[in-house]
Amino acid sequence: MNRPIFIVLLLGLCVPGEVFAQKMFSTGVEVSPPGEAPVPPFPLILADTGPVATLDLDAQLPVMSPELALLTYQRRVARQTNDLAAYSAVTVVRAQLPDTSQQGEYELERKYEAPHTLQFTPIHFTGDGFVRSNVINRLLQSEVDHVQKDDPGLTAISPTNYKFSYKGVSRIDDRLVHVYQVKPHKKRPGLFKGRVYLDAYSGTLVRVEGVVVKSPSFFVKHIEFVQDYTDVQSFTLPVHIHSEAKARIVGRTVVDIVHRDYQAVPSPATQTAQQASFAAAHSRGQ
Repeated sequence: MNRPIFIVLLLGLCVPGEVFAQKMFSTGVEVSPPGEAPVPPFPLILADTGPVATLDLDAQLPVMSPELALLTYQRRVARQTNDLAAYSAVTVVRAQLPDTSQQGEYELERKYEAPHTLQFTPIHFTGDGFVRSNVINRLLQSEVDHVQKDDPGLTAISPTNYKFSYKGVSRIDDRLVHVYQVKPHKKRPGLFKGRVYLDAYSGTLVRVEGVVVKSPSFFVKHIEFVQDYTDVQSFTLPVHIHSEAKARIVGRTVVDIVHRDYQAVPSPATQTAQQASFAAAHSRGQ
């Protein structure tokens, strides 16, 4: 194979969580001054909207409106971009070529340093060497290149790139979420059509799913993906991405990427602010 069959998977779909969030969701939203009601960063197109589910009596937080959830999420992205200096994690990549019954699993240590450094250290590989060389290794190299070179504005989920439609509430693993359908204004590599799911109580990102609208590679015809997130300390990072593609040479390709054992490092300014807050709280408690 002369070109990576899965390079397009990394156009905003498999990058580190804080980078993905910055690239896919940063919109340059302005924060309203204290005492003023927050203004939604862009108008929502309400469609198929049902009533928000009734809260349980023991719920600690109220359900956010769809507009507030979006604004809260965008503020979290801005904070995370500034506050997360680095992180490490264990990444396991499983790739399958069902048409040829070839597969491989690669376990690696990943280290990210803001804003443009990503490194992988191999731990263990099992499976077919062709899958490792022509699918997994190329995918990982594409991710590194993506972090180093990509322009966040080209794939940002913002009014510039997408039309938004609110689709009501749903549940993911017993979490109440607001659902937003996104459709790109133009068919450009790195953009997708699909849905974004935000926690209805906190505005944190829970899931992104969809179909890549244009592949930059002749060898890949169609890509579908689902990516799930979790909260690590005060940061939101990806824990699993499942993607399926139709490649012209090897047929259907299935990739699962799992991230675990996160160790996040806040920026020095954030650590100083946290220490000052802790000291102030301790002083008040004496």
